[in-house]
Amino acid sequence: MDRIYDNVTKEILDEKIWLLLGEGIIKIFLVLLLSRIIIRIGKTVISKFFAVRLRSPIRVSERRETTLIKLLENILTYVINFIALIMILEIFSFDVKALLAGAGILGLAVGFGAQSLVKDIITGFFVIFEDHFSVGDYIKINNFEGEVIEIGLRTTKIKSGAGELHFIPNGSIIQVTNYSILNSMAVVDVTIPNDGSVELAEKVLIDLLNSMEGKYDALIKAPEFLGIEKISPEEIVFRIKAETKPMHHIEISRILKKEISAALDSSGIKSTYNGSES
Repeated sequence: MDRIYDNVTKEILDEKIWLLLGEGIIKIFLVLLLSRIIIRIGKTVISKFFAVRLRSPIRVSERRETTLIKLLENILTYVINFIALIMILEIFSFDVKALLAGAGILGLAVGFGAQSLVKDIITGFFVIFEDHFSVGDYIKINNFEGEVIEIGLRTTKIKSGAGELHFIPNGSIIQVTNYSILNSMAVVDVTIPNDGSVELAEKVLIDLLNSMEGKYDALIKAPEFLGIEKISPEEIVFRIKAETKPMHHIEISRILKKEISAALDSSGIKSTYNGSES
């Protein structure tokens, strides 16, 4: 009889364990599902909030808004996931208060070893709120150059022209060059033979440059003819500069070379080029 009783008791206990396990799994699933729903709703609310600000007379720049949206979405995701983790630990009957207290003490001990992480986060906040650069900007950080894909709490992601994705800890950002804020400048040097065609070449170039005003959207104003940059017995170098919208200097430099070449050729003047874009 005792053996039968023990077997029945064991079966009952096993059933309770399975019930508790099944209940725990269901609760965990619901917590994870609810956290995903809250994150999705939160991101939608953030996007709609900034969409409303687009129609407001008081707003920050679009590039800055894009960066702030990414930052707020990251913060929302971290917070909701942390709360979900705490709820899952409570489902497994962990003493969350004691765990948090222990984590606080452990955090003080580990803090000295996590100084780089803290530095990354603090630097990230300063980068965003002082508007050093934003998502979509073309920048150079230390030795890495490319378009900003994402600014996180700890790292910044930039994509190079060759398609390489660089993950840069914010704390390691020492020097930043932002090419997307101010207008760019295209500089083209035109070389012609020193054969007495200087005055004709100057007239052709000035007429051409004046005719380009408003012709290209990337041009801020008509390119400027700066005059003779260098002169030698064999050749003369003219310098031309053009103010362009940010990051359009290479495009305008190539257009200038094409149009100048065609204009000089039609006047019977041979030309070569040196160009620099800044």
